Amino acid sequence: MTDTLLECVQAETGPNPTRAVIWLHGLGADGHDFEPIVPELDLRGLPPVRFVFPHATVQPVTINGGMAMRAWYDIIVSDLVRREDDPGIRASQRHVENLIARENQRGIATEHIVLAGFSQGCAMTLHTGLRLREKLAGLVALSGYLPLAATFAAERSPANAHTPIFMGHGTADPIVMLERATASRDLLRQEGYDVEWHAYPMPHSVCAPELGDISGFLRKVLA
Repeated sequence: MTDTLLECVQAETGPNPTRAVIWLHGLGADGHDFEPIVPELDLRGLPPVRFVFPHATVQPVTINGGMAMRAWYDIIVSDLVRREDDPGIRASQRHVENLIARENQRGIATEHIVLAGFSQGCAMTLHTGLRLREKLAGLVALSGYLPLAATFAAERSPANAHTPIFMGHGTADPIVMLERATASRDLLRQEGYDVEWHAYPMPHSVCAPELGDISGFLRKVLA
């Protein structure tokens, strides 16, 4: 299952892209969710960028009564971390690694790829990106947290020890509590990661000031 390539929505800022952003959606959404942000990020002046918005697989989600929906892994308890879907997280990790490998095959080096995600997609961005054995350009982690934190120190890759990380979160987020995100931020900083932290007066969402800050971050790491 994990050897197959996920279906994706794609958008390019110009012909023959030499940069890529792989953007992972949240629970119950799909690859179309963040497609409209591409023009809003206004990356004029950068080399052409390919945005890849994959659709997660459809699976039952325990916390939603077992309803089947697009999800990167199962959510078992509301605090997110007391019981975690280790096999599901690692299966999606391989899916994301396959997407990175496809960009390599299309001529974009890993060092010119940003991995980004919202909520569950954020969790997969941090989990996969910091374990990847090739250096990424950067990580954009929105309204989420670092899953499987207990195994992180043993599994993290030195290749991305100095990769810039953008973390953004809403101060009124009722889904992924702010404290969950700040705990992940603090753990990453304690391990020496370069975390650019932003908090916004919003719920579990993305706002215009955050998009402006993401644009600035992408302009730095994809230049």
